[in-house]
Amino acid sequence: MSAGRAAPAPQAPAIVSTATPRTPEADASAAPTWERLALASGLPRLEARVLLGHASGRRREWLVAHGDEPAEARAAVAFAELARRRRDGEPIAYLTGSREFLGRDFEVSPSVLIPRPETELLVQAVLDRALPGARVLDLGTGSGAIAISLACERADLYVVATDRSPEALAVARRNAQRLAGQALAGARLLWRAGSWWDALDAQDRFDLVASNPPYIGAGDPHLAQGDLRYEPQQALVAGGGGLDALREIVAGAPRHLRPAGWLLLEHGCDQDGALRALLAGAGFESIQTLRDVSGLPRVTLGRMPE
Repeated sequence: MSAGRAAPAPQAPAIVSTATPRTPEADASAAPTWERLALASGLPRLEARVLLGHASGRRREWLVAHGDEPAEARAAVAFAELARRRRDGEPIAYLTGSREFLGRDFEVSPSVLIPRPETELLVQAVLDRALPGARVLDLGTGSGAIAISLACERADLYVVATDRSPEALAVARRNAQRLAGQALAGARLLWRAGSWWDALDAQDRFDLVASNPPYIGAGDPHLAQGDLRYEPQQALVAGGGGLDALREIVAGAPRHLRPAGWLLLEHGCDQDGALRALLAGAGFESIQTLRDVSGLPRVTLGRMPE
């Protein structure tokens, strides 16, 4: 060492950490919040919250109130998969397995049509015309939304529901067990398997018959859009420009309606004229068409002579 130069200060030894690196699972602050999950999903906020509620088992009100809290890992993974399927076009009702109809949550699956607000008009039209103790037939019940709603809204009605699809009838029965237990116990709600009138005995007679049958024509461009891409085609599409099922129902109705009995049919917004002509040709009276909340012709009905 040369004279006059100070010796270098000793270096502090390097400190090596032996702590395990933290992960998002170990550090709650690294997990995305409920609100961030919804915003990052690429879905409209309402849709995102519906699916987030389904994935987490939380009510939407809870998710709003706790939106800035870290999301549970399992719920985040489940939500990511649901959001992906929704972005691909799958209906929310099929992703969650339920749809509200007239204030009740109905189980739905790809075996049945998704209940829609337009069909509430059909149910209300039946309720407005059903006398106490009336026997009502729901042809092609699907999820059971029409038949179960009628049985729940009016404890004095006797309802028979039919469908040719065993899978649809299984869904309808489960909905009835959950929503209409009293009607089942009192034999006010019954199920029949079969296509349209074939499901009934020759002597069966009803005061009202209601149906939301297939009424979309094959090749209609709407079938390639929105939820219709995923719904059962046999419950949507009918031959003859969408009128074949309606024709079959109208033709068979006089054999199964009591005098002054009503036939009420949901249909496409451009089919009301053709359906009124079918009803008139089958001998129905008091024929009229009801419009839905959008002002479109949606339900046409007629009454048998007394």
